[in-house]
Order: sequence, then C-alpha cells, then structure tokens
Amino acid sequence: MHSVPGLAQSRRLATLALLTACTVWIVSLLLKRLFPAFHLPLEILAMAAEAGVVGGLADWYAVTVLFHNPFGKLPLPRLLRDHTEIIPRNKTRIAESMGRFVQENFLAPAIVERSLKQMDLSLLAADWLNQQEHLDQIGSMIRRAGPRVIQVFESRDMEQFIQQNIVEWIRNTPLNQLSSEFLSAILDNDFHEEALQKALDAANRWVKANPDKAYALARRIFEELGVGGLARGASFIGIDIQQRIIDTLMTKVNAVLTEADHPWRKGFEGLATRWMIELRDPESSVSRRLNGAKDTLTHSEALINFMGTAIGILRNAVKHNLEQPDSSLARNIQDALQRLARHLQDNAAVREALNHEIITGAVIFTTDYSSDIIRYVSDRIHEWDTRDMIAKIESEVGGDLHMIRVNGVVVGAFIGLILGIIRAVIG
Repeated sequence: MHSVPGLAQSRRLATLALLTACTVWIVSLLLKRLFPAFHLPLEILAMAAEAGVVGGLADWYAVTVLFHNPFGKLPLPRLLRDHTEIIPRNKTRIAESMGRFVQENFLAPAIVERSLKQMDLSLLAADWLNQQEHLDQIGSMIRRAGPRVIQVFESRDMEQFIQQNIVEWIRNTPLNQLSSEFLSAILDNDFHEEALQKALDAANRWVKANPDKAYALARRIFEELGVGGLARGASFIGIDIQQRIIDTLMTKVNAVLTEADHPWRKGFEGLATRWMIELRDPESSVSRRLNGAKDTLTHSEALINFMGTAIGILRNAVKHNLEQPDSSLARNIQDALQRLARHLQDNAAVREALNHEIITGAVIFTTDYSSDIIRYVSDRIHEWDTRDMIAKIESEVGGDLHMIRVNGVVVGAFIGLILGIIRAVIG
C-alpha cells in the first residue's frame, strides 16, 4: 500500500512545488525577452508554469480556508469572509451530522440485527475461549486484576460502608414476602418433589448401606430424648423397649423413604403450602416470628462483627490464592470457561438460543439508548477546543490535503502545457 507523506513533509513538498512553478514562470518570462529566437517554446513553458502557479494557489486557498482565514483582518466582502474557517464555523453542524451518521449507519436497530444475524456469536466466543493462549490471557488477567479489585474493599471505611448497607437492606426487607415467593416458585413448579425425592433416595441408600450406623444414630437420638434410662429399666423385666422403638422408628423411616404417597410426605407439602399462604400476610404469626428473628439477628453486634470477620477472612484467602503464580482459583475459572466453550461448540441448539437472546438484547439496547449515545458523542465534539480539533484533523488528513496542492501545481502545469501547444499550433 502506498504510504501518504506526513503533514510536515507534504506541506514542504506543496510549498516547494508552488515555488518551483513561480520560479519557472518568472525565469521563462525573462528568458523570452532575452532570447526572442526561442520565443515560442519559452511562451509554452511560461503558460505551463503560470497555470501551475494558478492551480497551486487555488488549491492552497481551498485547503487553507477549511481550517483558517488566510486574509487575517483585511476587510473582505461577506461572500469571501463567510466561506473561510469552514470546519471551525460549522463545528456544531459537523457534530450533529456525525451523530446522525453513526446512528443511521451503525446503531440503527435493523442494521444491528442484520449484522449480528450474519455471525454465530456464541460459536465465535466458544472458539476464542477454547484456545489455550486466550485462556492463559484470561488467567493472567484474573491474577493481576483480582487482587487489585479486592484491595479496593480492604479499607476500613469501604468495609464499614458495605456492611452498613447490607445490614440496612436486610433490616428493611420483609423476609416473609421473599420467603412466600420462594416457596411459591418451588411448589408451583414441583421442585420440592424432585428435591425431596433425591434427598430421601440418598438417605435410603445410606441406611441400606450402613444399617449399623443408622441404628447407632437412632439409639443416640433415643438417649438424647431422655428415655434411655426408662428403656434400660424395662429391659430388666424382659422387655427391650429401646430396641422395639428403634425398630418401629426405622420401619417408619424406611416407609417414608420408599413410599411416594406416604402421609408424612403429604404433610410436608401441606405444611409448606400453609407457610406460603401465611407468609403472604405480614401480620400472620409466622411472618411476625420470621421478621422478628431477622430483626434480632441484624441488631446483634456480635453477629454483625462475626459476619465482617468471616467476609474479611474469605476475602484475604481469595486474594492470597490469586496472588500465587499457580492460583487454583484462576485455574478453576479457566477450566470452567474451557468446558463451557466445548459444550457450546457441540450444542448448536444452545448456541442458537444464546444468539437469539444476544441479538434481542442488542436491538433493545440500540432502540432505547442509541439516541443517548449519539447525544453523548455530539456533546463531546461540541466541547472540543477549536484549535485542538483543527490540529487533530490536520494531523490525520492534512498530509492528503497538502498533496492536493502538489497535484494542483502538476495538473495545472500540464493543462497549461497542453493549452500552450494548442495555442502555438493554431496561432
């Protein structure tokens, strides 16, 4: 690719071309007087040089008035004065025009949607994440940035600020309503049945695999209830009450574990439903007890201090881990991202769903906020200092503009040469 000279170089080149054309024009006019015998070729040369001067001066004027007023304080007709310093005079219009251009060609919802639909964004992200060098970059960034982010929250003022806001949020949040919504979501979607069944199945497998431990646990519960002595006393008369109660308890537990329609299971569901209904009423006894317990806990200085200490210990542990060259936390995040990338690569349906949500979100964002983005861009352009703006534009495109001056001299001289030849032939 042909490189454009820099601003200073192109300006010097344009000035040199104009001065050369002026010199050739003046010298050719003098030589025409001194050497009349060579009048015709010198006339053609003078015309070519004169046309080059005219072209160079015209382009110099055109380039200069874009940014400056070449006439200074000279009294000029309004027609000339109003068409100098074109870019500074029209900064506001340029800002608004640039804003509309970006909005219409980059942030229009239809354009955003069409552009994003042409790409499988989830697959691109998965392919990027599945490369080890990129995962290493992420791990390095986590190890560098993580401790710095955590350090922000190490100051006592920041710690107290966060703790105070969390405690105030908990104090001002009615837990009964949150609990009711939580139970409603579980019961309405039958999550409780699946969760309870999995828990009971796990317990059933443990009891069958560890019968001695299960009976030992039952005996310990029996002793904790304070009836162990009575049971041992009854054993003197040949009645093993403890063993009978344990056998009955284990039979009941086994029935709960294996029977899907056991009354205890139904009772659990009924109890949860009653709690859900009662928790909707802030004045119910369940709600008052729950909120009362919350208020008691949040006003306990010992508990608040314990929470702050626990959070501090966890924070320091995370920071210490991230500061290690072989941080297990950073490595686990890298492994999780790599697994996610591989699963995305293999699952087209999930990628399609993700892409749909990304595109929908992007369209909503551009619909709701593109005007704010464009207004921000326009406002920043309005705030630019005119001199800084001119210097920036000149530094970016000035090289090309001054090369136009060079072209003006060359093209003008060439046209003058052609016209001189035609004039000599006709004349």
